[in-house]
Amino acid sequence: MMGRFIFRRALLAVPTLVGLTIVTFFVSHLLPADMVLVNLGDQAVRSPELVAAFKHRWGLDRPLLTQYLVYGGNLLHGNLGTSIATHRPVLAELALSLPATMELATVAMAGAVAAGVVLGVLAAVLRDSKVDIFARGLSAVGVAIPTFWFAILLLALVYFQLGWAPPPGRLSAGIVPPEPITGMYLVDSLLRGQVDVLVDALRHLVLPAIVIATVCLGYVTRITRASMIEALAEDYVRTASAKGLTPWAVIVRHALRNSLIPVITIGGTLYAQVMSGTVMAETIYSWPGIGRYAFTSAGSMDFPAVMGVALVVGAVYVAVDLCVDVLVVWANPRVRYR
Repeated sequence: MMGRFIFRRALLAVPTLVGLTIVTFFVSHLLPADMVLVNLGDQAVRSPELVAAFKHRWGLDRPLLTQYLVYGGNLLHGNLGTSIATHRPVLAELALSLPATMELATVAMAGAVAAGVVLGVLAAVLRDSKVDIFARGLSAVGVAIPTFWFAILLLALVYFQLGWAPPPGRLSAGIVPPEPITGMYLVDSLLRGQVDVLVDALRHLVLPAIVIATVCLGYVTRITRASMIEALAEDYVRTASAKGLTPWAVIVRHALRNSLIPVITIGGTLYAQVMSGTVMAETIYSWPGIGRYAFTSAGSMDFPAVMGVALVVGAVYVAVDLCVDVLVVWANPRVRYR
């Protein structure tokens, strides 16, 4: 039953991804900016032959529909094209930047969800208490605080002033990255048994993860609190209490599981957004993730790279949406496989 459910949802993702390729391709090529001028600069004015060679090299002298068909055929063979800026395969560059963002996003979201659920539950159970006021205040700050300002403030205070954190980047100078297995330094160093690399990678991860987790924490806490307040007022919770169960057994075993559905939904959305690339945090902390890669590629009008990022981000959203659907079915057995 679950296998058929996942298979049907996966099939629905195919037209979504095809539509994404169409939109990103044609929008990228219809922008008013001149890719030739951006990449060749003054040479584009002085040498028409160079312009013609550039257009022929990247297929820009063909009709737009022909370009898309070639692009789609390459995608079917796992070829995302070649970066105009670096002359390297886009897939190879994304294979380096995507694990970095995935590592950062996973650690940040794990911390945000764990802390947000605990704070939200306590705030709902101890409604209008000091704990509730603190949780609501913290969530409001997390939602309202500008990411770039908080990232710079944290870096200036913890790194420059106190010296508690290492400089920006994924590893310190002189530390050799572990032999790649997943591309995530924490996982790879753990699998390779390189404790020194694991500790150094974790120290570099703390500050950018705190920046991202703070924003996500606000949303998770607010959703958990509202959902728990609603669940605690339901008849099945009062029935469980009347049967003599302890208050925390009622909260954890009955109210919490049913209140997790909106938390799972908002958590999945937040994770997909973080995976889309936190440009500010990655730029400020020199984190070579997909957000920084997309920003650099867009600045140089590197269309193959931009389209590759868009396709990967779309695939991430589809995969996260599928995981959210499966988790919702697990959290609430009343939901049927449709």
